Amino acid sequence: MTAYNVVRFRVKPGRDQEFIDLHRKANADFKGLRNGALVKTGNQTYCLVGEWDSFDNIVAARPSMVGMLDSFRDMLEDLGNGLGVTDPVSGETVLQLKTARAKASAKPKKKAAAKAMRKPAKKKKSAKKKVAKRRRR
Repeated sequence: MTAYNVVRFRVKPGRDQEFIDLHRKANADFKGLRNGALVKTGNQTYCLVGEWDSFDNIVAARPSMVGMLDSFRDMLEDLGNGLGVTDPVSGETVLQLKTARAKASAKPKKKAAAKAMRKPAKKKKSAKKKVAKRRRR
């Protein structure tokens, strides 16, 4: 079952670009990681969102992810409230939302299939033929 992890960070002043560049160059080749995104959520604040094949893949990758965190921990500010420099959460998907775009893209397929079952439309006469026919009258 698909799972996600989300980690919130606050970067020290003046280190944003360094933080982004480090993530751009990072080797995030973890087993089961489908894709990930670094999202800027505010002034010096970011969330890293990962989509995984399963929650077990997240659990198995945690030691490597902590190792990656250790490589840029000095760029981060403490989030306060006893959190430290990250605020991580993760879990399995309980509902996959259907978007209007996904629903709309499914409809044309049905129309296309129905259209293919119909008889071919008659060809319309070209404009040149219509003009020539009028001249003959």
